[in-house]
Amino acid sequence: MNIGFVGLGKMGFNMVQHLVECRHHVVVFDLSEELVATLSAEGAVASSSLHQLTGLLPSPRLIWLMVPAGTPVDTTIDTLLPSLQPGDIIIDGGNSHYTESVKRAARLDEKGIYFLDAGTSGGLEGALRGACIMVGGDKRAYDFIEPLLKDLCVENGYGYMGPSGSGHFAKMVHNGVEYGMMQAMGEGFELLASSGYEFNLDEVSRVWANGSVIRGWLMDLAVRAFQKDPKLEYLSGRIADSGEGRWTIEAALEHEVSIPVLYHSRSEDNISDRVVAALRHEFGGHAFSEKQ
Repeated sequence: MNIGFVGLGKMGFNMVQHLVECRHHVVVFDLSEELVATLSAEGAVASSSLHQLTGLLPSPRLIWLMVPAGTPVDTTIDTLLPSLQPGDIIIDGGNSHYTESVKRAARLDEKGIYFLDAGTSGGLEGALRGACIMVGGDKRAYDFIEPLLKDLCVENGYGYMGPSGSGHFAKMVHNGVEYGMMQAMGEGFELLASSGYEFNLDEVSRVWANGSVIRGWLMDLAVRAFQKDPKLEYLSGRIADSGEGRWTIEAALEHEVSIPVLYHSRSEDNISDRVVAALRHEFGGHAFSEKQ
């Protein structure tokens, strides 16, 4: 398929590499000319502006955005609009708030342009080797891009969630669950470290990652983190708020759903929070604070 890709950060860069490997025709744009040049050397088509990007795509144009949530999404859409035509499709693959996706879809629908909200999971490895994507919006647009999703994702790793906003709502809740799982792991390792036994957390995580009921990718990432340092002493417990966990709590309050596991507070500089920081860094490349 022909696709324009805007935003070549950690996730976007890997997704473009994956699409190129799958022999899709990908036109790329980013504020970083260096990133554009790097992907151009790997088989993508470089563009120096959003206007040029749209001009290099046949109709109906398909444009995937991987830019930070909020104003950058609206600014990018506003810049694209004069070059778009009815029937074109914009996909927001970032972590936008679902209510903003509903508004964007309605605004673009007035111009005959489809807008899909695509919650993208799987971290950096998933972006490169096969992601998990939850899509909301017009079903006709979803059906059109399904061959692209099939190549981007692992088997059974994508699906149509429903009307506009549902893709980002599903991803928001997914992230809330993810944070709850990581918090449970962190608290477990904190209890081990405080038990009076001299547990090697590298060894414990390795055993738990193989055959136990709680095995899985997050536990595999814990093994990777503990192999670097069994006490994670290179980290502080400071964890940046990326928004989705807070949005999940707000949605639960709005819909009167009890989520005691997902609603928790964090302390500073303990094994529990260092585990969460380490896991987020391992799967998503999220920045962490080094221990002073």
